[in-house]
Amino acid sequence: MRIYNSVAAFQSDKKTYVTIGTFDGVHIGHQQVIKKLVSSAHKNNAESVLLTFFPHPRMVLHEGIDIQLINTIDERISLLEKTGLDVLIIQEFNNDFANQSALEFVKNVLVGQLNLSELVIGYDHHFGKNREGNFEQLQEYGYTYDFEVREIPAQDISDIAVSSTKIRTKLESGEIEKATEYLGHYFLLTGEVVSGENLGKKIGFPTANLFIKENYKLIPKVGAYVIRSNFEGEQVYGMMNIGYRPTVSGEHKTIEINFFDFSKNLYGKTIQVEVLTFLREEQKFNSVEELQAQLKQDALVAKEHISDRFID
Repeated sequence: MRIYNSVAAFQSDKKTYVTIGTFDGVHIGHQQVIKKLVSSAHKNNAESVLLTFFPHPRMVLHEGIDIQLINTIDERISLLEKTGLDVLIIQEFNNDFANQSALEFVKNVLVGQLNLSELVIGYDHHFGKNREGNFEQLQEYGYTYDFEVREIPAQDISDIAVSSTKIRTKLESGEIEKATEYLGHYFLLTGEVVSGENLGKKIGFPTANLFIKENYKLIPKVGAYVIRSNFEGEQVYGMMNIGYRPTVSGEHKTIEINFFDFSKNLYGKTIQVEVLTFLREEQKFNSVEELQAQLKQDALVAKEHISDRFID
């Protein structure tokens, strides 16, 4: 997959089959759209192109809004790389770009710069200034500028109306299995391992403290989880706590990961974890000893989940 950081940077001698959107989550609905796009493009000796935006348009159009996204831009790239796309264009979304009319966007961007042959969109797609453009307008522009428009109906995307909003709601309520079902893959957390207070190490549960710099990244519900990561081709499982560490009067939300049977130094490294299932709510214990006993129990339950559900 070739990646371009603007529409202007894109170059190709081939015609293109294009889809457009933020694709937050790269969920099963998104995957259906991309699958059809790639298949059609390759049958017609064209390139499949996904045009996405960063920052998220709502961050620009509604300045100050506290938006929470399922993916960081790097996570979105890594998920899209698995879809078979030929080209990913990450266009900076700013006020100038947003103020293009639907006609200007089609004429100058899709036709003028992307050499569009077919546009594949999900149902209820809108575009251009004030979201004025719709499917019917796209068809009219297609006649004028010689490209096809294909809309994928809701029922073809999924029997349920999958949306990024639904997935965010499931993650915020700890319904990890349902979120995974909607996503078609495990939810990801990516960040740098930073030093903590070493309490975990003192009580026999050394933790990697995960710092996620992207403040727009959605963090799931506070509580304990089973997770998985990959280090140099080796799958490593563990448990993760998201919360405020009330037993030791913590003041800030932290993400702490205890990997099972793993002792490599991760400080300063960027790691990615898959969130597999929710274990329990965060609790305040009367002593560190009670916390330690609970962590031992958590580890037993986590390992049962891993052996029963996640290891073939």
